[in-house]
Amino acid sequence: MHSVISIFSGDVNDFGHVYLDSIGFSPIGIYIAWMIKLIHLFSVVLIWIDRCIKPIAVCNILIFIFGIYYVHWQNGWFVVGGGNNGIEFNILLIFSFFNLMYPEVSLKFTNKKRT
Repeated sequence: MHSVISIFSGDVNDFGHVYLDSIGFSPIGIYIAWMIKLIHLFSVVLIWIDRCIKPIAVCNILIFIFGIYYVHWQNGWFVVGGGNNGIEFNILLIFSFFNLMYPEVSLKFTNKKRT
């Protein structure tokens, strides 16, 4: 739902024009910003209806990795509030999307048989 707030507040345009263009993505920063926000928005619907899970997960994981590299890394680990803070929430989301892609994978120490 982060994308909905960014779209209605106009922050997505600022993210594209001001931030992405300034770090070398000019003149396509605005298009990248909108692509990111629309992927996030459509991901919600597709996950709700259980469709295209793996492609959506891969797209989101790539977005989170690039977000860590370009936006969040310099702020450390912890996320505070709704700003551009640390990487902890992106890491959580990456592992959550991996779990959506591969729900059958489990850690061995969590599957101990009880007698």
